[in-house]
Amino acid sequence: MRSILSILNDNPDTILIDSDKESVTYGQATSRIKAIMEILSEKNAETIAIFADNQADWIFIDFACQEKNICCIPLPLFFSDKQLQHAISAADVDLIFTDQHERIRPLLNLTGDEATLINRMHIYKITKNGDSDKPEGTEKITFTSGSTGDPKGVCLTTEQQWRVAQSLADAVDVTQSRHLCVLPLSTLLENIAGVYTPILVGGSIIFSPMKDLGFNGSAQFQLEKLLHTIEHVQPDSLVLLPQLLLALVSAAESGWKVPASLKFIAVGGGRVAPHLLRRAHQCRLPVYEGYGLSECASVVSLNSPDENRPGSVGKPLPHLNVEIKNKEIVVIEQSFLGYLNEPEGWYQTTVATGDLGHLDNEGYLYIDGRKKNILVSSYGRNINPEWLESELLCHPLIQQSVVLGDALPYCTALIYPRKTDLKDIVIEQWIDETNKRLPDYARIKAWFRLKKPLSPDDNLLTNNGKPKRLEIAKCYQTEIEQMYQHLKPLIKEQRA
Repeated sequence: MRSILSILNDNPDTILIDSDKESVTYGQATSRIKAIMEILSEKNAETIAIFADNQADWIFIDFACQEKNICCIPLPLFFSDKQLQHAISAADVDLIFTDQHERIRPLLNLTGDEATLINRMHIYKITKNGDSDKPEGTEKITFTSGSTGDPKGVCLTTEQQWRVAQSLADAVDVTQSRHLCVLPLSTLLENIAGVYTPILVGGSIIFSPMKDLGFNGSAQFQLEKLLHTIEHVQPDSLVLLPQLLLALVSAAESGWKVPASLKFIAVGGGRVAPHLLRRAHQCRLPVYEGYGLSECASVVSLNSPDENRPGSVGKPLPHLNVEIKNKEIVVIEQSFLGYLNEPEGWYQTTVATGDLGHLDNEGYLYIDGRKKNILVSSYGRNINPEWLESELLCHPLIQQSVVLGDALPYCTALIYPRKTDLKDIVIEQWIDETNKRLPDYARIKAWFRLKKPLSPDDNLLTNNGKPKRLEIAKCYQTEIEQMYQHLKPLIKEQRA
């Protein structure tokens, strides 16, 4: 594959970074990347980490590492102190770039050896521990936050990442796009689909600090800020999570005018209810659902303007193959190198995703749920809880839902509303309306209103917002039993 500097030199006068704070052409970007390459050489860096808000220097550091064949580790700002320490130690990081120095310095006991790039990005040298073990050829490690334990480091090559980016460029067929990065760059999906792919088509990338997009740590998301930014910058494309899509759809249904500039909105990272997709298209939001995982360098399949089948997650990208084995989705020819410090599993040629799914006759992929999350009712029905949860979350006033019912005759739900003064009757009416779209065996027969939201701090959610189902069942055992009150002997038997 061509080097990033060679790609940038194709369009030296084109605007690459377009933001209120600065505008950088492709040609100017090459100079910035080379300056960072010199710093990497001076510091004798072997493994670097980026712990910073979205900004131009973030991607320039990423590209400088690619040019120098140095392993780069994006660290999410939402990581806890314990997770940050784990990731930095496990990967044996020896240099960290950060604009969060007030948090990083005391956390890692850092002193001295500090340089400053533009936008106040600080560089700190870290003493290596020498204990890291990663596959040969590892050039990026993206940490996933699973449902248990410490984050796992997924080891990728640069070639794997650009292969996905090129497939996306071919599938979407948009030239010289203007992409607004809504997700953090530490999210592999945004890193590849929101940065690499636009560069391949001669496009521009728009950055805003996360707080200007409405994200402010653990505080409530401020939709008005995101809407204002989208209106102000008039992007062609976005990458969204399902809850962000719901927010945009609700705003459009309430009178927000969708910018005519928007041509492509990719949504992934969780199941999207077909009902929500229909609402999005009725609001003229050009939404296309996709599917992926870090172990395949993000995107595996995606709907596109030319090939779109709502309800599916699109056709697999052309550089890989997807097979269904024992109802599980298996990806071939786009496997990651392996997990950091787990050599026994390195250099596999396939990825067993843990997701259940099927392919239709025309090659569109459908997700049927997580293998480990499937509920089996006492009548023997297999029920995907994410399906029911995505239907419940279509209501803009429902913030969280968790569906239960394994080995029991009917499904129940834990519900947390977005507004604390929302009346129970509104929730009840929405559940009744949702049930009309569901088969009888999957309908919600009882529900419990949570007094506070589920949180990673309580060990009830992963850091990317997915429910830890076993922990939730233990925490709300009494409330769950109340919803199955006449079945208490059966519940006790199941617990035994």
